[in-house]
Amino acid sequence: MFGISKRGDRYLRTLMIHGARAALSRATGKQDPRSLWLGKMRQRRHPNVVAVALANKNARIVWAMLTGNAAYEPALSVKAA
Repeated sequence: MFGISKRGDRYLRTLMIHGARAALSRATGKQDPRSLWLGKMRQRRHPNVVAVALANKNARIVWAMLTGNAAYEPALSVKAA
């Protein structure tokens, strides 16, 4: 339940952060709950911190999907935000 640590696979962590940066660039102007959350975070924090926070959130969602053998449900991921 901590942030993205440096103990895991460096390449995978880099890919997750690059994906989060790409999602950040596309989130401006959108009105879905995740984009609104990102907009609020962007006002308070440095863009790199926001990218790592989004990568962490995405990693948690992927982990929950893999361990629970479940499909992605946006409503559940937004409720956690």
